[in-house]
Amino acid sequence: MGSFNQQFIFSLLIIGLGYLLKRTHWFKDNDGEAVARVIFNVTLPALIVVSFHNLVFEPSLMLLVVAGIVFGFLFAYLGIRLFRNESKGIKGMLIMMLPGYNIGLFAYPLVEGFWGADGVKYFGMFDVGNAFIVFGLAYLLGSFYSEDDVTFTVKDMVKKLSNSIPLVTYFVIFILNFINFSIPDLILDTASILAGANMPLSLLLLGMYMNFNFNKEYVRLITKYVSIRYGVGLFIGILIFFFLPIEMMIRNTLLIGMILPMPLSLLPYSVEFGYDKQFVGTTSNVTMLLSFFLIWMIGNFVF
Repeated sequence: MGSFNQQFIFSLLIIGLGYLLKRTHWFKDNDGEAVARVIFNVTLPALIVVSFHNLVFEPSLMLLVVAGIVFGFLFAYLGIRLFRNESKGIKGMLIMMLPGYNIGLFAYPLVEGFWGADGVKYFGMFDVGNAFIVFGLAYLLGSFYSEDDVTFTVKDMVKKLSNSIPLVTYFVIFILNFINFSIPDLILDTASILAGANMPLSLLLLGMYMNFNFNKEYVRLITKYVSIRYGVGLFIGILIFFFLPIEMMIRNTLLIGMILPMPLSLLPYSVEFGYDKQFVGTTSNVTMLLSFFLIWMIGNFVF
């Protein structure tokens, strides 16, 4: 347990450094976008290559892919039912925000510190299903309820998915494993060096995105959103962890996965569809802080 708490302390210090550098204007807002592009397009794909290049496929791991998709549709359904009395713009924004998880930036650096490459493997499988929800279903829901006349086709969805370099990397690595192709050591060694930067860069970026300016008008909606997301997520995660007779690491993944924050990709979605981007940004910060606290609590009292 000491190593678990130590990892949290290290993570908090790096997040705090990112926040401090932003507050002291060493980093500007657009610097965060540049760091995010480096993470999503370079260090995260490198981490996937290193973690999955010698993956021995186990049918049980497919449960995580299916879970990522099923939970996304479950939360979308709950959003449609529970936010139906809100105005169209608010309803669309909240429904879009409910499914999907921030795995690439939030979960990976913590998981890598707790469980190493083995943990990344499990959360990576969960992220494959989650990617279809974040880049497909959430985008579809956001466009459907948008005040603007936004059209969405299967072609648009496929384009969104194919533009996700981490998701494409997953599929390429899975295909290479399936045909028993060994990646050259030179590529693996290079990817390993790049992957080592993923954790600190991701944590720094989380700090740069932290914002404690809070609009009191958002309290009702954020409270309702958080209650549904975390109330249902904790309930399902605890049921799975204590009562499903499946591999322990899969249970760990699903328990932590159900309380991860909302994906940061919803911020550009909110701009594209004309939603309140300040509300989305504020809620994203609330979910990151809440998820961080809940994972620490679970790590100390459950694992």
